[in-house]
Amino acid sequence: MSRGKMLRHFLRDPSAVVGAAILSVFVIGAVFAPLIAPQNPYDLEALSLADSLKPPIWMEGGEAPFLLGTDEQGRDVLSTILYGCRTSLTVAFGVVLVAGTFGMLMGLLAGFYGKLIDALVMRSADVFYSFSTTLMAILVLGLLKQKGVLVLILAISLTDWVRYARTLRGSVLAIKEEDYIDAARAVGVPTPRIIFHHVLPNAVPPLLVVAAVDFGVVIMLEATLSFLGVGLPVTEPSLGMMISLGRKYVYAGKWWLIVFPGVALTAIVVGINLIADWLREEINPRIQKAVKGR
Repeated sequence: MSRGKMLRHFLRDPSAVVGAAILSVFVIGAVFAPLIAPQNPYDLEALSLADSLKPPIWMEGGEAPFLLGTDEQGRDVLSTILYGCRTSLTVAFGVVLVAGTFGMLMGLLAGFYGKLIDALVMRSADVFYSFSTTLMAILVLGLLKQKGVLVLILAISLTDWVRYARTLRGSVLAIKEEDYIDAARAVGVPTPRIIFHHVLPNAVPPLLVVAAVDFGVVIMLEATLSFLGVGLPVTEPSLGMMISLGRKYVYAGKWWLIVFPGVALTAIVVGINLIADWLREEINPRIQKAVKGR
């Protein structure tokens, strides 16, 4: 399908457009956080305990520039959310890139060569997939005794690659039996060229759906790990950590400390899932036909 046709289909799908708009707001806010945010919430010299626990600006006691209020350390909640989005999106992009690349390579080798390579890759995938991604990430982070964005990306990628490998393997198994692959072999096309010029380009589209869904899953997982205190250090902004720190103030009436980060986290994941749903319908012709037949 041409890019122009996909763009037209995208613009005709209201949910996909809404999802893209929501995600774009947070991506732009995260990228330009240093320019948009009223303060750098992790610049200790810019913080003052006199500004701690101020309510949102429209409530009594609220004041500018703290639009969404402040936390116990005097950090502007809006600024912390913007910087936290940077971390969440960076971790999600890193995991999709690392796990997706490794999983794609494993699935390609397993599906194309089969036999012993297929058995080794798939049994390894079964072993890793038998563990919860959350528990495995906690275990790895505990063994390494380190915290940080790179460590978190590697810890999550350790099991996350399996879904990419399985998806691509299934696509490759079907594609390598096509007539044009046999024709390429018959005329003496080298195996690497067959793999990277004929098999891989036709097998990749389903991975786009997996990657889109996985992006949202990883954002929630990063928030969960940070909420539990094992994901990122306190010096790294995180939506999950904001929710964790704010929960002890909920019953004291400081609801903004947990509501606004929670809304931001939910909105990002909803936006990603709306785009993933559109991708799934666009890439899978059978789903498209079923939708049109309703």
